[in-house]
Amino acid sequence: MITSMAITSAEFAARRRRLLDHVEQLDLDGAVLFDHYYILYFTGFAFIPTERPIAFVLNRSGDPAMFVPRLESEHARARTGFERVEHYIEYPFQPHPMEVLTGLLHDMGINPRVGADQDGYPWILGYRGPSLTDAAGASVQLLAGFVEDLMAIKSEAEIALIKESCVWGNLAHRLLQTYTRPGATETEVSQRAGFEATLSMLAALGPLYQAQDPFADGPGAGYRGQIGRNAAIPHALAGNITFQSGDVLVTGAGCPMWGYNSELERTMIVGPPSDRQRRMFEHMVALQDIAFAAIKPGARCSDVDRATRAYFEANDLMQYWKHHTGHAIGLRYHEGPFLDLGDDTEVRPGMVFTVEPGLYAPDLGGFRHSDTALVTDNGVELLTYYPRDLESLTIPL
Repeated sequence: MITSMAITSAEFAARRRRLLDHVEQLDLDGAVLFDHYYILYFTGFAFIPTERPIAFVLNRSGDPAMFVPRLESEHARARTGFERVEHYIEYPFQPHPMEVLTGLLHDMGINPRVGADQDGYPWILGYRGPSLTDAAGASVQLLAGFVEDLMAIKSEAEIALIKESCVWGNLAHRLLQTYTRPGATETEVSQRAGFEATLSMLAALGPLYQAQDPFADGPGAGYRGQIGRNAAIPHALAGNITFQSGDVLVTGAGCPMWGYNSELERTMIVGPPSDRQRRMFEHMVALQDIAFAAIKPGARCSDVDRATRAYFEANDLMQYWKHHTGHAIGLRYHEGPFLDLGDDTEVRPGMVFTVEPGLYAPDLGGFRHSDTALVTDNGVELLTYYPRDLESLTIPL
């Protein structure tokens, strides 16, 4: 019987061991990570990042610690199980949190050679403070690239959570399509689909489920304003738009599953498609098929984008091109590496990508499917499984 879907404490410990090995190879005294996704990756502590600095600290002896504001002390201790959770009173306050962090680093023997994802807490939501270099008098060596490389290759447990995310994103999208009709608004349809999908998921999973996400607490699906001609804006925002006959619709669906994400996007048409809509749709599906075929171990991420761009160019479609072929996904909705001409990262088994080449005609709309794909030893396994054909994605009048 399954009693938990969470990443195990043993896996978190193994991740910290790899970080410690890297620290030792660089002859550093320890590491400090501020990014909240990095902290979740190494500790299991999910939180809402604010102006109050939070950090994960690891010394050369392998001793972990959390550095948090007082209001997060119990939360951090419960989630990580760490013996040492150091807190400061508040920000802004006296002493400044970076002074308290400096004391923790000295006490743990992490000075003067410190590995960090960035030189101090980032200036978000009004935070201001000194760099780690200035506050601790340390020599900082950046570790973000190493952490990103670790995160790019998913473990079996991570892949299982992404697959489970696909299940509930699929349900949310099915409901979204069911409730979409002329005269309805994107707000009412999206809210209804997400709410009903969430209730269904909770009925199935119960206490096994946790979102571990600061922005969502269950499956969701919507349009983000990509309706009609607005569908030609890849990153539009929801605008409570009313669906009309002839609209091109670009959707999005997913579900945070213990912090892990998937992405499902589809292009739908309200009513019978025009000849031009049908041609653009068919080009879009062909582009995605080319990308799937190009993703294989040993290829470069740039090779995948190069293959799709060749199709754009051969079919005189570059005027409709706006973005790269896709990106990795996991704890973050967007991760590296990227399926882009500028990214020569080698494709390796265990990577998970969204595959989403799109066509955007300002006078017609946008055409983009996105599927979540796992790189295997032989190519790709599609983790999302929603229909991709135009007939299945036509909204009846």
